[in-house]
Amino acid sequence: MVDATVSKRAIPNNPAADARQATAVVNVDAASDAMLQQYRDFASEVTCGAAQHPDWVESWAFTRSTEILFLSLNLSGQTVLMMPLEVVRQRGCRIARAIGGNHANGNFPAIAPERGHNLTPQVMKRVLADVHRLRPDLDLVLIERQTASIDGVSNPFAQLASVLSANIGLALHLGCGFDAILDRIGRKRRLKKHRSQTRKLEAAGGFRRIEAQSDAEVERLVAAFLQQKAERFEKLGIHNVFADMQPFLSALFSRAQSAEKPAFLLHGLEVAGTIRAVTGASVVGERIICEFGSIAEDDLSHASPGDFLFYLNIEDAARQGFKTYDFSVGDEAYKRGWCDIETEQFDTIAPLTLRGRAYALALQAVVSAKRRIKANARLMTVLKRLRRGAANAQAKSPSPADSADD
Repeated sequence: MVDATVSKRAIPNNPAADARQATAVVNVDAASDAMLQQYRDFASEVTCGAAQHPDWVESWAFTRSTEILFLSLNLSGQTVLMMPLEVVRQRGCRIARAIGGNHANGNFPAIAPERGHNLTPQVMKRVLADVHRLRPDLDLVLIERQTASIDGVSNPFAQLASVLSANIGLALHLGCGFDAILDRIGRKRRLKKHRSQTRKLEAAGGFRRIEAQSDAEVERLVAAFLQQKAERFEKLGIHNVFADMQPFLSALFSRAQSAEKPAFLLHGLEVAGTIRAVTGASVVGERIICEFGSIAEDDLSHASPGDFLFYLNIEDAARQGFKTYDFSVGDEAYKRGWCDIETEQFDTIAPLTLRGRAYALALQAVVSAKRRIKANARLMTVLKRLRRGAANAQAKSPSPADSADD
């Protein structure tokens, strides 16, 4: 799977430092079966983000080729924090980033809640200094799209150099119950639309909502999602970031089936025997988070199967007692139709070398520019129109093979 464990440790340099600093030990360990088990033992009992859940980390480690590291901090002999990272190369820099890259949202390290208050700015700066000492080949630590807190536990990386992420997040309160949600968003209009969709789907051959509970169901829904996403991205002229994600997604949702309370859920809307919409979600505390979704671009798209599936998902989440339904990052009209919570995530961009410092400045500029553009609705509309136009032009232009046959 991965290399045998290579453990590096930083010990206090100044015995006269205060007790909290003097007893801090930082480790950077390469992934191995033993290290993955150690991480599972710790993270399963503490607070962490969805992309830091052991199921996510193990699925990523077994299906990707990147170097995996585990950053850990021990205070007074007890593990307080662990953060899985992957090493990637970008523009000549070696970067230790959150596992999952752009697919990971709401990042949050595994933290022992009862000792989280010890993670002061001084301790976190010490962690970065020790990472540089242990891995001088790394230029930058990059942890994007982080959430500020989970279940009352604060994210200690917020105390380091950070910027607001380019995208906002949207969510809705569920604690009041589904009836109260309908009252808030317009019960009469929403129920009228839902009844109309129901009639269309029943006339098309009937429907059912599927929650994957076997490997076969996982494979079927993952395959449908990837096909739908590929067709959608091609139509919009967007690079397909899911093109190589089948092994990871299949491993993740299959692995989750073995848990009494799965941390990752896969749902689909089947109409007349065909999957018309798919959503993948994570569970973090009392929050259910929609990590991705897709719809089929076919003869039933007029019935809005994706919107219909979200209605069923949100209704079910409220019935199960979740407090929040989170649509994750991205500002879209279909999310606004449900949501009453707007959140911001942040990126930690921590350079370790001169090369990393130069790249960090460039990253900060890019994030700031993206944020300004996405905050301008008119500019975003123009950009989307230009992108669709470019995609249509490319689709209509003959390929080299077609030209050769003329």
